[in-house]
Amino acid sequence: MKYASVIVDVPAMQTDRAFDYKVPEEWQKLVKPGMRVIVPFGPRKVQGFIIQLKDHSDYKRLKSITELVDLTPCLTNELLQLGQWLTETTLCFKISAFQAMLPAAMKAKYEKVLGLLTNDVGVLPESIRPFFEKRHHVDLKEIQDVVPLSEIQKEMNKGHLEMIYQVKQKTNRKTIKVIKCSESFSKLTKMLAEIPANAKKQIEIVEYFIKNKISEIPLHVLLSETGTSDASVKSLITKGFLFEEMKEVYRDPYEDRHFEKTLPLALNKEQKDAIDPIIHSIKENHHDVFLMYGVTGSGKTEVYLQSIEEVLKVGKEAIVLVPEISLTPQMVHRFKGRFGSKVAVLHSGLSTGEKYDEWRKIQRKEVQLVVGARSAIFAPFENLGMVIIDEEHESSYKQEENPRYHARDVAIYRAKLHNCPVVLGSATPTLESFARSKKGVYKLLTLKERVNKREMPKVEIIDMREELRSGNRSMFSRSLLDKLTDRLQKGEQSVLLLNKRGYSSFVMCRDCGYVNGCPHCDISLTYHRRGQQLKCHYCGYEEVMPSRCPECNSEHIRFFGTGTQKVEEELVKVLPEARVIRMDVDTTGKKGAHEKLLTKFGQKQADILLGTQMIAKGLDFPDVTLVGVLTADTMLNLPDFRASEKTFQLLTQVSGRAGRHELPGEVVIQTYTPEHYSIELASQYDYDAFYLQEMHLRKSHDYPPYFYIVLLTISHPDITKVVSVTEEIAIFLRRNLGNETRILGPVASPIPRIKDRYRYQCMVKYKREKNLHETLQKILEHYQQEMSSNDLMISIDLSPNTLM
Repeated sequence: MKYASVIVDVPAMQTDRAFDYKVPEEWQKLVKPGMRVIVPFGPRKVQGFIIQLKDHSDYKRLKSITELVDLTPCLTNELLQLGQWLTETTLCFKISAFQAMLPAAMKAKYEKVLGLLTNDVGVLPESIRPFFEKRHHVDLKEIQDVVPLSEIQKEMNKGHLEMIYQVKQKTNRKTIKVIKCSESFSKLTKMLAEIPANAKKQIEIVEYFIKNKISEIPLHVLLSETGTSDASVKSLITKGFLFEEMKEVYRDPYEDRHFEKTLPLALNKEQKDAIDPIIHSIKENHHDVFLMYGVTGSGKTEVYLQSIEEVLKVGKEAIVLVPEISLTPQMVHRFKGRFGSKVAVLHSGLSTGEKYDEWRKIQRKEVQLVVGARSAIFAPFENLGMVIIDEEHESSYKQEENPRYHARDVAIYRAKLHNCPVVLGSATPTLESFARSKKGVYKLLTLKERVNKREMPKVEIIDMREELRSGNRSMFSRSLLDKLTDRLQKGEQSVLLLNKRGYSSFVMCRDCGYVNGCPHCDISLTYHRRGQQLKCHYCGYEEVMPSRCPECNSEHIRFFGTGTQKVEEELVKVLPEARVIRMDVDTTGKKGAHEKLLTKFGQKQADILLGTQMIAKGLDFPDVTLVGVLTADTMLNLPDFRASEKTFQLLTQVSGRAGRHELPGEVVIQTYTPEHYSIELASQYDYDAFYLQEMHLRKSHDYPPYFYIVLLTISHPDITKVVSVTEEIAIFLRRNLGNETRILGPVASPIPRIKDRYRYQCMVKYKREKNLHETLQKILEHYQQEMSSNDLMISIDLSPNTLM
């Protein structure tokens, strides 16, 4: 007899362990670790993952597995091991770790169904009876709209009805009708005489098969090729000439696209010096972490492509991570152009079905390379030869909800198991990564020059305070306007970056100072011009823009701050002849919109690309010669120790979009704090000087990379509850952690209320702390009951990206 240890889909402290089930006789040879199964758990049936098979169990009276969801494991042994590691390092539930590794289409949906237990429908009350007159099972949703739950419960207690929990899968495989020949072509030719002469269309169809020597063809293709109807095909099926079959096909997001085949380019000396140690690592099956620190436009992508080629030559697989949607269209072109059908692409722009199909290509070993955003790091490869993380400083590599993993850490963990290299690439590496390369933990590879020795664009910093003093009240400095006009006359393109979305930041009464705030969050509402709406960017609350101040009834209620919509309007006023494309969350919400807008800009159907952060990275257009940053300070004022670093990175990245080809580039940075070191050094492209200055500050304030930090955020609808729990936690931390470790707080979070929940936080700063994990685990265990029943939430982030 075989027994399976199963992790069940019930995320709670008490169930965060394996439960044993009997494996029914007929599945003894089929089941393997990593498969999903459906098992009875209490009164319901839930999905679970088999993590181990064994020949005996210490428990008596075990239940049996009721259903197999997979016929082949969806998690490899290595991913099962990785799940265990994630559970320990991010303090998440095992089930959350496993589910993070699978595409959304594979997450189970649970539906409640009422089943009839009696043969006499007459015993049911009149309100319920009609539902069961013709069937034995009814969806609970259908009934509870009409009948109160208490009435249903009464019938359950009497034994007339039962509640059944059904596990539904979202994974619909796409199938199409395929028409096939029943006979050989020579036999079909002889059979043609049997078709009546007036059935011309049927004759045409059979002749099409014979002439083109096609034995099978999708129905829709056959109908369009022969210009015939469904009825003619059906008649031929009845007569036995053809037969139809349902065939599974992949949803291919790139099926209408032709990718030009590209060949490797010759590498310059710097690129050769960078690629040699990587190739050595691949050939020797050696695990190394390389930090490729190369200025924007220095040809990092070509080094990636050629090192992947080496990996594929030795029959291994590679994963390339790129920041969320911003990089995908152009990146996909580069990888598909070089490696064709060996590439699967995973990113948030794909539909659930497309993601599922791309994932299955990987699982079935039909591809050797995955290009994708954060979650692609869990691709079920079994022979990994390399992992590349492009723009490694990007904050989107950190998942902000459970499991709170960083893709870089997962990549390094997996690469150790496979004895293969990891390459982290960036023009502005995170301080932590650069510090590790200085210490020799990572190997540093440097690309200091742009390809073909092109100049970095010249940067001009404009002090907007001076512009105001000289009477210029617009969003555009005189210098930027002159340069924009000059580009329009020359037929060149410009990129303008604004660090916000919406029309303007907030609405304020100029008489009494009232600001429209969100009733559910402690944050001001943002004005969106479309529909004259005020929206909360945290909880989604909306209201109509007031014409008078709700406090003092004054008409002087105005917008403050600037957003992309407002900049677009101003641009049209000052440069009416300019064609502008705006890219922000509002214009790129629809599937494929992102790529459409970029393609349009690439085909020179617009002169100016205006956008938020999503345009700062990875774009490469030959005619962009001017980049303007409208508000360089937006991020500097955030209560976050990484604010300067993020500002420096963003400015450097966006400057790198200009002058990437033959034409020289220029950058204009508008700011109200021109003397800030992150702005000054970004304009000189001096990462090394920035690194030294920022490290000095981090050391004096005990921040990473000198100290590790943990952020505990506690939230609840009642403020007194939040304060008391946070204080208890802070006392417990001080009691159980070493003297060297610092506990800061409790304090209110920078945004003290979101979605009607008050938020407080505690911060732990430590260098070495052996009791840390155990102490945090104890906190979660202690409050488990309140978290499941009393609406308390405690989130623990072991390496927070932001302190908001």
